[in-house]
Amino acid sequence: MRDSITEDKNQPSNSSNKKAVYLPGLNGLRAIAALAVVISHITLGLAGFGLDNKLFGTDRDGHGSGLPLAGHGVTIFFTLSGFLITFLLLKEKEVHPIKIKDFYIRRILRIWPLYYLYFLISLATILIYGLPYTSASIPFYIFLAANVPTILDQALPLLTHYWSLGVEEQFYLFFPQLARLNNKKLLKITLVLICALIGLKFGFWLLYKKTGQEIPYVAMGITRFHTMLIGVAGAILYYYKNQKFLQVTTHIITQGMAWGVVLLIGLNKFHIASFINGEIVSVFTVILIMGQITKRNNIINLENKVCDFIGKISYGIYVIHPILIFYFSKLLGNLKDNFANYLFVYLLITTATILMAYLSYEYYEKWFLKLKTRFATVKSASTKDSL
Repeated sequence: MRDSITEDKNQPSNSSNKKAVYLPGLNGLRAIAALAVVISHITLGLAGFGLDNKLFGTDRDGHGSGLPLAGHGVTIFFTLSGFLITFLLLKEKEVHPIKIKDFYIRRILRIWPLYYLYFLISLATILIYGLPYTSASIPFYIFLAANVPTILDQALPLLTHYWSLGVEEQFYLFFPQLARLNNKKLLKITLVLICALIGLKFGFWLLYKKTGQEIPYVAMGITRFHTMLIGVAGAILYYYKNQKFLQVTTHIITQGMAWGVVLLIGLNKFHIASFINGEIVSVFTVILIMGQITKRNNIINLENKVCDFIGKISYGIYVIHPILIFYFSKLLGNLKDNFANYLFVYLLITTATILMAYLSYEYYEKWFLKLKTRFATVKSASTKDSL
């Protein structure tokens, strides 16, 4: 490690920052993650259409569990986010010290416009339809801490998925300051934090098993900073072209294992141990990232127009889909329990979500994204065509 990570050795020249940074295949991973969440939540919402939401099993309380796709999809998002943000900050440090203020402005312009618009629409829907909710939870959503009511089982209807946005925004409260450290120290601290947080989670799991005290373990499982830090570590090692890291992550066997994990997740068959499943998915996400951006043994090439399109609008897909599930269930009511209607519901909501996310991106989010580029030292391209 000492030989492959130093402050001056093997760094790209500053001239590389004149071109937008584009890492191929990442939109494809975003697309997989976003669609995984949508499919999972459609499954959970089937009861609203008079269909069986226990198709894929039940949870420990006997309720329809849907697919565990949503949780793993979010883990992929977290790991991708940690990787990409870190890589861009490392590139920025080639030019000058990280500008913390500009970093926060970029995050605000990317996340807040759609976040608060959807929040207001959902709140209006909750009030209009008289959906049960805990009013004390509302401030947590306003101040980007939606993971707190989720941990306490007091999430607002239509906004349950906002917990992950809260986790990301909280992570970025401290990470830019950490990223200002020299890169060698940043990697060491990142690895220590990953081990410490996983150890803490394991301790809370033991506490839950012995005493039944669940909240600390649930809190660690939801506020999973360590999965983002796994992406951070991957980005640092990639930035310095660490040969051992590249050899392992791009090997045909590890790439095959990573896609095998994706397949098992899709079939609802992936389970190693409850307290470590997410961390394993995060590690394999880094492996998938490396296969895509290096194009070495990537097995499935995610660099195509369909994946680029869906990945580009994935934030909107993630944010918007729950309210579409709700309104379509009100519009369609109870359907006959047959295969055609299951297929109809999945296709209808998925298509409508993609359409609405596209409209949001083109006619609302894009205006803020143009402002965002003014505060970027290192430009990042969302698709190859935008280079």
